[in-house]
Amino acid sequence: MDYERLIDEETWEFIQKTGELYPDDAVELPITEQRKIYDAMAREFRMPRPDVVATQDETAHNVPVRIYTAGDPTRTVLYCHGGGFVVGGLDSHDDVCAEICAQTGYRVVSVDYRLAPEHLHPASFDDVWAVLTWAGTTYGRSIVLAGDSAGANLCAAVAHHARGRCEVVLGQVLIYGALGGDMDEGSYVEHAHAPMLTREDILYYTKLRAGGEVPEGDPRFSPLQDSDFADLPPTVLVTADCDPVRDDSRHYRDRIQAAGGKAHWINESGLVHGYLRARHSVSRARDSFERISIAIEALGQEIWSFED
Repeated sequence: MDYERLIDEETWEFIQKTGELYPDDAVELPITEQRKIYDAMAREFRMPRPDVVATQDETAHNVPVRIYTAGDPTRTVLYCHGGGFVVGGLDSHDDVCAEICAQTGYRVVSVDYRLAPEHLHPASFDDVWAVLTWAGTTYGRSIVLAGDSAGANLCAAVAHHARGRCEVVLGQVLIYGALGGDMDEGSYVEHAHAPMLTREDILYYTKLRAGGEVPEGDPRFSPLQDSDFADLPPTVLVTADCDPVRDDSRHYRDRIQAAGGKAHWINESGLVHGYLRARHSVSRARDSFERISIAIEALGQEIWSFED
């Protein structure tokens, strides 16, 4: 794959800076060291919160959350951070959540779900599900799910589980989601050695989350393994083209559409996994983040403007 041609200079600068802060061989370090390095990298990229945004840390059914508000919101975004189910937390994606709050005017509830390997599947799913039910009780039927990478997986998983149990979700925006697709075909092979995330990285995190044997037929672990894609909320999927998990979103869109639902896939050319951190330095990432915020706002207003 000719990444020198596909990826522009701005994005390469982001990739190189990330590599200096979070080297490719970080997965070989003890988990505690991985987290320290990841958190330090996230701090380096972290932007100040917009002045209009206020935050409050509390617990929702015993799960730590951070709530962002700007004014008097009528909608709520439940946000799940990325990090391979192993790293990340409330601080690593604090600025992303604050900017979504400022740009949409919606309340954002960021979920500090338990991480592997100390807490194996379905611990992370259980935590996000607990927060969704709490948010539904607290704020009503006004919730948009949003998340990146592992967080997108968790959003999709609870959206599937919510059918018939918790009818509060207006839509979901899934950003470069790892949704449990076939790792022996498509983008997993085409971009097996992509910058920022490789196929081997995904296998490592998947096995770590499972604690060994990866479950089969469990949509709480791999939403693409569900046998039923009917009655899911309107879904917008945003991917980086140079990313092994790219095709998961295309397959997920196709299955929702085949079941009669609304789903739209936006594939961002020249971008790589984790580009949300580049939204202030890379024009392509900045434009994509704007599209993400617009999609979240539209779904919150129950507006669907996409055609496939």
